[in-house]
Amino acid sequence: MSENMEQFLELSVSPLIPSLPDDVTVDIVARVPRSHYPTLSLVSKKFRKLIASPKLYKRRSQLGITQHRLYALLRNRDTGDCRFYILHQKLNSRNRLVIVRSLPPVSSRGSFVSVGSKTYVFNDVDALCIDCASHTAQAIPGMPQRFSATPMPSKVANVIDGKVYLIGDSRFTSDHGMSWRKTVMVLDSETQVWETVMKKENMRVGVLWSDSVVMEDKIYLKGYMNGDSFVYEPKEKKWELMDEVLNSKDWESACVVDDVLYYHDCSEKALRAYDPKQSRWSVVSGLEEFLASECAQSKWSNAVKCGEKKLALFFLKNMTAKRSFAARRLLWKGAKEERFGVSWSRVMLSSRMVGCLTW
Repeated sequence: MSENMEQFLELSVSPLIPSLPDDVTVDIVARVPRSHYPTLSLVSKKFRKLIASPKLYKRRSQLGITQHRLYALLRNRDTGDCRFYILHQKLNSRNRLVIVRSLPPVSSRGSFVSVGSKTYVFNDVDALCIDCASHTAQAIPGMPQRFSATPMPSKVANVIDGKVYLIGDSRFTSDHGMSWRKTVMVLDSETQVWETVMKKENMRVGVLWSDSVVMEDKIYLKGYMNGDSFVYEPKEKKWELMDEVLNSKDWESACVVDDVLYYHDCSEKALRAYDPKQSRWSVVSGLEEFLASECAQSKWSNAVKCGEKKLALFFLKNMTAKRSFAARRLLWKGAKEERFGVSWSRVMLSSRMVGCLTW
């Protein structure tokens, strides 16, 4: 019996497809584009278990098949609901964002982060783990809100080495009354267990952040006021003010590719890059004409890492009476070049973009 057959015996006693051995079926499904997995999961309970199984994605990895999917979290202006949408890419036709109806609405004040095929969503008082393969969600128990008198009003989530770091401000009750403290909650994505809450008192930094990213295993939190930006180093549990050069730009909705931060400077119509090793900013070349023409009316954008050495840029375009979100996937031509090629996709929605992520 092959190794693949042994791995998938737990999925079903009888074959997934009666006329085929399970290892053959698994190899076939592994080669199917992941955009079809939600539909395949509806075939039967056995296929639903297969689609949700990490072993399927291990087999995809063994076959060298990588395919990233892009999700957007959009807020409906009429209902106030925030729902997940997925970008459907079609050959010879316009791409579109499609709502993932099996996933519940989430809070617009929440924070989210991806770890492998899982997305963790932290709402005001609870946490969810979303399986992007099967588009199912389950609650993460034990979120340590009990340590706080009130939920975190402002929080950000980042991931380092499989651990999710949720950082924000919590109001605590002490012998001296109510006080605010910087709080770090850590969730182990493997065990789904929360670690001991760490509280930092007398942190003279802002309670609101415009963005946060991870570079070189450190969490960089950008404040709305430059003096309120700081860096947290998890290994040493050390807090320090952000580097003046990095803090000199009002970066927001940024992403990190190969430990370099990228963000779209809407006012200057430029894609800026910050290299922490050199502690300097630069402008990515090759996009001047595109950014000047396509992003002329955009007041904001979202940059998201999308695969190896790639990022996706979402920005607002005013077309007809609806709000039009346009996206460009920017591709590195070489590992050492700062020149991009571009591919185009556009979606029409009457909603507001809250955030986006890839898996």
